[in-house]
Amino acid sequence: MSAKLVVGTQWGDEGKAKFIDYLSSEIDIIARYQGGANAGHTVKVDGETWVFHLMPSGILYPNTVCVIGNGVVLDPAALKTELDYLKNRGIDHKNRLILSDACHLVLPLHKDIDAARESAAAGKKIGTTKRGIGVAYGDKVTRIGLRLGDLLDSEILKERLEHLIEVKNRVLKEIYGLPAIDFNTSYDELARLGAEFAPMIKNTSVYLNDNLAAGSTVLLEGAQGTGLDIDFGTYPYVTSSNPTTGGAISGSGIRFQYLKEVIGICKAYVTRVGEGPFPTELLDESGEKLRQAGNEFGATTGRPRRCGWFDAEVLRHAARVNGLTSLALTKIDILSEFAEIKIATGYTRNSTPLEHMPSSGLEKVDVTWETMPGWQTDISKARKMSDLPDNCRRYIDRLVELAGVPVQFISVGPGREDTIVV
Repeated sequence: MSAKLVVGTQWGDEGKAKFIDYLSSEIDIIARYQGGANAGHTVKVDGETWVFHLMPSGILYPNTVCVIGNGVVLDPAALKTELDYLKNRGIDHKNRLILSDACHLVLPLHKDIDAARESAAAGKKIGTTKRGIGVAYGDKVTRIGLRLGDLLDSEILKERLEHLIEVKNRVLKEIYGLPAIDFNTSYDELARLGAEFAPMIKNTSVYLNDNLAAGSTVLLEGAQGTGLDIDFGTYPYVTSSNPTTGGAISGSGIRFQYLKEVIGICKAYVTRVGEGPFPTELLDESGEKLRQAGNEFGATTGRPRRCGWFDAEVLRHAARVNGLTSLALTKIDILSEFAEIKIATGYTRNSTPLEHMPSSGLEKVDVTWETMPGWQTDISKARKMSDLPDNCRRYIDRLVELAGVPVQFISVGPGREDTIVV
């Protein structure tokens, strides 16, 4: 069969979880391919709010299988908390959750080092969530990390954990002056979690490709967005993995020939959490108005998101890098309060127009603005394009024109039903 990919086109928090949930009713398998428990996904179904960190939001459909792929850095304790959360709310994950044996693990020592690094960085902070994600990815790249499959063999677990703790204890004690990690405590906890997770651990690349070959449909889900990609984002203020299309292939292990659709999720305005350049950021009452109306606070940390007008250059960059086949436009209802709405159509630097989003120096660009009239009408009940006010349709048409990618879905509210299919 074929696979679809849902990818964020901005700096994360675009509303991917809603559309993953929306699309999941017709999908057999949903696979998370990168990131960790630092990212939160919020879904609203039948008046209930669900917040997920590692779990694909398709777990809410009783017949959907969820996969956490090899590209994810998995916090075992966070996963256990999330499984308990589902159980307490009546969601049975048995036989519907599969974990890659190649997932690298996030341990308490990674969080300790992450927090210590941020504290020591002073004015050079990256703005991490202190969940240990970047440190765990660093161990993966330097080839000292621990993987989920290692928990299934006591000798392998002992050998690799001893080496990891030996290396990290030097960092904790000698660089940051923090207490050492106790091997026995760590080993016992990981062995216990390994025994609990064992029935769910598989080679997920084999599982996904076998099921695609047999006719199953697969939806690939990532965290964050293109602007936070380690290669294509606003480095160094990025995440430690590839949320983009290339990361979906390497982080799931599916054959690229199966990927037929790449749906780019974008807000009708832009938000960003943490540090880093943000050319269209609003530091006035309009920015605060967007934040309050859109409830722009992090699902994981509660941090207020920085808000700004729509940036067409960021979207064009995402379209090129990801090979977008269509767009899903979210939160356009939040703009209904504004009499005028601005769009960043491009950048200049030293009065010279830039042909594309720069890889470096984004904080030094000037924005070329276009102003459009608002509609100042409640659109939350719209269910087809003709229900939208003329000015709203013109705004959407202009975004599509600037992006060069057709719009397929428009979200006018947080619920599944608050969706227009174009």
